Amino acid sequence: MPTYEYLCDGCGHRFDEFQSFKDEALKTCPKCREDSLRRLFGTGAAILFKGTGFYETDYRSESYKQAAKADQENSSKSSETKSSDSAAVSSTSTAKSETKPSVTTP
Repeated sequence: MPTYEYLCDGCGHRFDEFQSFKDEALKTCPKCREDSLRRLFGTGAAILFKGTGFYETDYRSESYKQAAKADQENSSKSSETKSSDSAAVSSTSTAKSETKPSVTTP
């Protein structure tokens, strides 16, 4: 069950309330008894999954995902360059071996 943060627009009273997801938002301020409460958006309502099958890395930030994607693209480009370089070297060595005259000894 999350902890929600509330603020009274009437008297400025600010407090936290431990509530279920199913509970309705509070409306009456416990300090001034006016119906001017509002629930604030905060970090208290976060859910953290624990146990097998849930990993912290499943919920990475967008900046991390973009950096990982850029790294992956760079590594694939460098592997393409390496494979094209090795293909060029192997075709040159094949061409050289084909142009050598064969020498037979009696």
